[in-house]
Amino acid sequence: MSLNVIDLIKGQLGPAVVTQTATQLGESESGISKAISGLLPAVVGGLANNTNQPGILDALTGTTSSSFLGNLFGTTSSNPVITNILNSIFGDKTGGLINSIASFAGISSSSSGSLLNMVMGAALGSLGKYASDNNLGREGTKTLLEDQKGIVSTLLPAGLSLASLGIGNWGAPENVSATENVRVTSFDEPKVEVSRGGNTHVNVDNDADNGGGSIWKWLLPLLLLALAAWFLWKQCDKPAEQTTMVTDSTAVVTDSAAVNVPTDSATMGVKIDEDIDLNGTAIRGYKGGMEDSMISFLKSDSYKNADDDAALKDNWYTFDKVNFKMGSSSDLEAGSMEQMENLLAILKAYPEAKIKIGGYTDNVGDEANNVKLSQARADFIKKWLIDKGVGAQIMDAEGYGSKFATVDAAATNDERAIDRKMAVRFAK
Repeated sequence: MSLNVIDLIKGQLGPAVVTQTATQLGESESGISKAISGLLPAVVGGLANNTNQPGILDALTGTTSSSFLGNLFGTTSSNPVITNILNSIFGDKTGGLINSIASFAGISSSSSGSLLNMVMGAALGSLGKYASDNNLGREGTKTLLEDQKGIVSTLLPAGLSLASLGIGNWGAPENVSATENVRVTSFDEPKVEVSRGGNTHVNVDNDADNGGGSIWKWLLPLLLLALAAWFLWKQCDKPAEQTTMVTDSTAVVTDSAAVNVPTDSATMGVKIDEDIDLNGTAIRGYKGGMEDSMISFLKSDSYKNADDDAALKDNWYTFDKVNFKMGSSSDLEAGSMEQMENLLAILKAYPEAKIKIGGYTDNVGDEANNVKLSQARADFIKKWLIDKGVGAQIMDAEGYGSKFATVDAAATNDERAIDRKMAVRFAK
């Protein structure tokens, strides 16, 4: 599956939207967030299960789909397109879905109904924009949606199932019953799900009246302990492996080479924030990450001693945390701004240093659009730095599209993520 569209839609329903919606509906933010978490899989499952309905693909591939994203709460509450699609998907089950979500999230049914419209608007807008940006067309969009069927039920929050929402067994893998897809939510029981990959999961029954359930109270921990011991034994039995430096694959003859990627063998590859010394001032970043590597390079006088730009062009530094929302060139993911501020601090601490900004995409979609998107993202970072007063240190910003992508377009979205990045290098 190339993309988890629920994650794509979540980007349009972040904390700011939750806060605004909670205020307008007079509900708690936690209630709104909980309701959205239940509505998202239901809406995506409904779309995926009804791709043969002509109105759905018309809405997703039409020119008006992105207009839903302008004001999700204001423009979706009475939009006839959204109303028609909801009726086509849920029909007479709409009321039951709204009431189930209201009860689950602890909000009113009217608020739940408004949120259903908003989530559907976010889904149509996000999917429509993604389909347009990646030139999917009707068939590509249909395939993308149908790829979601196998995971919809597993993405429902604990306490909900497709059956409990009154919408049947959408998204269940073949030969798996609706009962097997229902999550166990008793506080005294482990949550049990059926794996889509074919792994066997035991359904545990802890009914106090069922004598068999008591066996698992001591047997399950023993099984887990034995599994953990086996795993540790296997790890210890492996020969020592040499730790190697991971480099980014943007190496090219013209203007791109090894990109510093943070690694930490002591933490099994897990990146951990720590204080990095910037001439007596501490900034937070990863050991061996972008900030650490750039500062080390500057402190070594390697930049000062570089004769010209050619001596610098092969050493790029990839942002560890700066990520744009899917298809956007101006909307950053949460947590990105911290590293932008760190880069600004480095430039201010070394006013003689100049940089070039590079943008990269994966292999999916039209290359002309990829170049345009990566250029716009590089320009966004450039403008932000200029507005912060370090414009004289920004030499250039260039979007390379998928020119240096190394992962095949047929790979999963997570596997292609390494090719979607922003980077900087020093320049003269």
